[in-house]
Amino acid sequence: MHPFVYNALPARAIFGSGTVKQITDEIRTLGCTRALVLTTPQQAADGERVQKSIGELSVGLYSKATMHTPENVTLEAVAHAKDVRADCVVSVGGGSTIGLGKAIALHTDLPQIVVPTTYAGSEATPIIGQTVNRPEDDAEDEQGPAGGHHLRRGPHAYSTCANDCLNAIAHAVEALYSTQSNPIINSLAEQGISAIARAPPLIVKDPQEADARSDALFGAWACGTCLGAVGMALHHKLCHTLGGTFNMPHAETHTVILPHAVAYNAPHGQEAIARAARAMGVDNAAQGLFDLAKSLGAPYSLKQLGFKEDDIEKAADIAVKSPYPNPAPLEKERLLKLLRDAYAGNRPE
Repeated sequence: MHPFVYNALPARAIFGSGTVKQITDEIRTLGCTRALVLTTPQQAADGERVQKSIGELSVGLYSKATMHTPENVTLEAVAHAKDVRADCVVSVGGGSTIGLGKAIALHTDLPQIVVPTTYAGSEATPIIGQTVNRPEDDAEDEQGPAGGHHLRRGPHAYSTCANDCLNAIAHAVEALYSTQSNPIINSLAEQGISAIARAPPLIVKDPQEADARSDALFGAWACGTCLGAVGMALHHKLCHTLGGTFNMPHAETHTVILPHAVAYNAPHGQEAIARAARAMGVDNAAQGLFDLAKSLGAPYSLKQLGFKEDDIEKAADIAVKSPYPNPAPLEKERLLKLLRDAYAGNRPE
């Protein structure tokens, strides 16, 4: 028998078309009557539509959610929630907004309802990446997103589809070779990778392709559940380093780094990475991920994202500073090669 531990997170997930209309019912199910809607500035209009739909149950819109959840934004949002006497939050958006909702819950224990508009899968995890005067730190709400109601709908734009999907795949790939991996999460990881890997080409070709959107939504949830259930490794450490210290865009950085992190770990996580390749329908997982990103017009080099070549050494130093579980040993010279290949956009060997 292979021993393992599996912790199920407390959450309620609602899949389906038009589920946004159920937000009012979900607020009342939680026993709440004063919902604060959260968005980024770019998605304020979405938040206003949700406000309108829930009517008198809304106590306002806070539209300052920001990438990497800076502490100053969190503290302002917490103060605002207290000022309006909110008894729950409704997060409408992707990882930035959902992260702010988690941060508010961490400070206040307010229940959360989440309307994800990307395929990143953040709504399925209890993990927050918070930035406190750089570098980015991880926090975790052990209770999970309080009252975690997730009302899933497809993103209203598809320009970020490839980055979101590859971001989600990263969660499942690292779950497969996590030191906390278990048969339940491994099965979910493979299902998630398979569903979400086949979706982006179809969505980019036809943004209204319902079956592809359904695959992407399920895959995002499955991969996000993997992230919330087991520990991550090198890929996520590098992405948090690049995001928190160098202000690199979150999803795009995942897209660029993932193939190279998989290649780095391949010799030491062969069985897990073979599962990822099988789920994607390719022979080489690292090359398959790189080729998928490139074929979809997604970024495939850190240089494209504005990263400075002179910062590679600093990034490698930060990545090896604190030991963490990873299939392959963390060696600075190998990490430098990984980052240089990612900077240049070289296809993994």
